[in-house]
Amino acid sequence: MARMKIFAISGSLRAASHNTALLHAAARVAPANIVIELYRDLGKLPPFNPDLEEDDPPAVARLREKLIEADAVLIASPEYAHGVSGVLKNALDWMVSSEAFVNKPVALLNASPRAVHAQAALKETLTVMSALVIEKSSITLPILGSGLSEELIVANFEISIALTEALRVLHAEVQRLVGKVGV
Repeated sequence: MARMKIFAISGSLRAASHNTALLHAAARVAPANIVIELYRDLGKLPPFNPDLEEDDPPAVARLREKLIEADAVLIASPEYAHGVSGVLKNALDWMVSSEAFVNKPVALLNASPRAVHAQAALKETLTVMSALVIEKSSITLPILGSGLSEELIVANFEISIALTEALRVLHAEVQRLVGKVGV
């Protein structure tokens, strides 16, 4: 595998989202053999409607293509009312009846140590969709309430090292899985 392609999804639409900043920072500290593309169209997905699945709306088809093309997926989601954000759940609902997450390595980033319910719900949803949640690459970082911007996350030694290590472990796990299936 030349460069591993990671598709990153923030579960937040907020301009000043800690989760989005965390994903941007991950892209900046990623080892040279990893490229991270951040999904920017979460808010453009229509509400999930099973009657429309046969003829995917264009935004849904593009998301599905990006997920299938990726070697791995990185997701960071805020917690709302003990669950993942509605927009992220909507995106996942669109992918349930497809192969987009089947055997796809996924790492979960958590910007708040208090967001345990959302992380558990997200992990459960992805597991039901046959994604491979990579525990050693799924980390919680103390970003919420820290005042850390993307720049300050990258500059924070402990956080940038933790992100880089999580990405290295994800890369190694993808390599192991690729070798396991003989691709």
